[in-house]
Amino acid sequence: MRIGLTGGIAAGKSTVSARFAELGAVIVDYDALAHRIVEPGGEAIAQIAEVFGPDALLSDGSLNRSWMADHVFGAHAKPGARERLDAIEHPLIYRLAAQQERSCSPSDIIIHDVPLLAEVIDGIPFSFDHIITVEAPVCMRLERMIEERGMSPEQAEDRIRHQSSGSERRAIADIIIDSAQPMDRMMAQVDEIYQDFRSQIQPA
Repeated sequence: MRIGLTGGIAAGKSTVSARFAELGAVIVDYDALAHRIVEPGGEAIAQIAEVFGPDALLSDGSLNRSWMADHVFGAHAKPGARERLDAIEHPLIYRLAAQQERSCSPSDIIIHDVPLLAEVIDGIPFSFDHIITVEAPVCMRLERMIEERGMSPEQAEDRIRHQSSGSERRAIADIIIDSAQPMDRMMAQVDEIYQDFRSQIQPA
């Protein structure tokens, strides 16, 4: 069984993903795969430097994240910058995700943790049995990004503006988790969802 997991930035998706992992699911973490391809010597590094120029890299050959954030999402972003970066990274990430899946067994519940699933749903080379989105009010997400991630209000608003809206994520999902509810209640909901998935694979 293949599940898509998504949610707005700072909505609590990582907490939900970690709980699914504790319960026994296999997590294909697209953020981790995206980091892997931009490490020094990573598969995406040479192409990014070619498209965005030498300022896109640090002296150790890794991605200059603050420069890229500013030039892809921020004030210095040129039209089409996000699309050019996606065209480099997405095929590499999908290939690594497929490689990870090949080591799984038929009884595994495989969760593709994809922050931008609503944006790539038409191009991602996987089909999903269920799609979950984790949602929280924008004001709560902004507060988390500023307090927990050290972003300025402008940076936080930029990141939210460059993502799909809650309504767009809900439109592709058949399961919605509200992370504004108390943590114990949210964890109980995740546990219940996982047991339902397990019963679909192994009916009583």
